[in-house]
Amino acid sequence: MDAPLDAGSAEVEVSALAINVVIPPELRWRDTRRDEEFELQSLTVRLLPDSTLAVKAYGRPVAGGRGAYVSFRMPERPELIALVETAATRAAALWGSHRGLA
Repeated sequence: MDAPLDAGSAEVEVSALAINVVIPPELRWRDTRRDEEFELQSLTVRLLPDSTLAVKAYGRPVAGGRGAYVSFRMPERPELIALVETAATRAAALWGSHRGLA
């Protein structure tokens, strides 16, 4: 059995860092996939190995129902970019101040 890693070990490999961000109603948009219109309501933001961010948007079919879990590209609107950057900064602060397992 391997020895446990100490808390400061650089050997721990983190394979993904992702956050989910609710899109405020005033910033939501609609997009179509397979002839079905979706209202985009949340963003999944991933921190890539080079420290840049990647974003996918998810939503619900406007007509109702469950619909497919389909990702959409986030438009390059300044207010959405600001939302992502603010959320990433907030998530970093929350992770940085974690108090361990509950």
